[in-house]
Amino acid sequence: MRKLMIPVLVVTIALLLMSVFVIQEGERGLVIRFGRVLDDNGISKIYEPGLHFKMPLFDRVKTLDARIQTMDGRSDRFVTSEKKDVIIDTYVKWRIEDFGRFYLTTGGGNVLTAEALLERKVTDVLRSEIGAREIKQIVSGPRNNDVLPDSVDSEEVTTEAAKEALEIDGERDKIMENVLEGTRDSALADLGVEIVDFRMKKINLPDNISDSIYKRMRAERESVARKHRSQGRERAEVIRAQAELEVATVLAEADRTARVTRGEADAEAAKIYSDAYNKDPEFYSFMRSLKAYEKSFSNKSDILVLDPKSEFFQYMNNAAGAPAK
Repeated sequence: MRKLMIPVLVVTIALLLMSVFVIQEGERGLVIRFGRVLDDNGISKIYEPGLHFKMPLFDRVKTLDARIQTMDGRSDRFVTSEKKDVIIDTYVKWRIEDFGRFYLTTGGGNVLTAEALLERKVTDVLRSEIGAREIKQIVSGPRNNDVLPDSVDSEEVTTEAAKEALEIDGERDKIMENVLEGTRDSALADLGVEIVDFRMKKINLPDNISDSIYKRMRAERESVARKHRSQGRERAEVIRAQAELEVATVLAEADRTARVTRGEADAEAAKIYSDAYNKDPEFYSFMRSLKAYEKSFSNKSDILVLDPKSEFFQYMNNAAGAPAK
């Protein structure tokens, strides 16, 4: 009897250990019995984190990740309404909502299968959204004139591309919102997963389209540069003409003022000479003669050929100082 107790005890402990299972934090558990998920009144029984029990030998536990997971979609080619190709790289944030449905529809809770089915749904909706829009609507967000620099006035934009950029609202955010709404219900109904978020993280163009767009952008920028240079030259000519006009005006005013001043000075000098002459004509004549002598004999090399009895020497010939008769 004692010999049987040890094997029985060992088997009992083994069965007890086989009937106990632990669900870790961030996970949920399903108990599979004979290939079917245990349920309560048709609803799959979900085991929360903690210690649980199952029937040994007949039940097995499948743990599923309950946290938000990220699916990095592969880059795919889409066609816009302009029949141009774009290459879009996306990612999806998702988590399991209905664990029983997820287990059944993904072949036993296979995450790779779930992501493949989820990517197909997202791609189909995204392809429809991209096909209804132009490239410039896809690559930009909503228009906001408030973010334009203060020096840029929307009414002064002259290039065709700049006008189009101001007139058309980008719909990138709208596309992502539509894809999220368009796939959320079907993903939950078909796969048992909830799509938390969807984002387009990169939008590229094929090389041939990129080259043509870069050339167009370069031509537009060169056109704007030529316009600015032309406006600058025009402005410079206006400034130069105004400066030359101001210089000519100042010089003319200065010349006029100088002429008026010189005329007034000459008039004042003539008046002084006239007053002096009227007061004492003889003395005035004498002083004028002395000035004439001073200027005539200032240079020793000067030679004058004059008659000594001429009127020029009238004060030299008369010792009394009276003019010669």
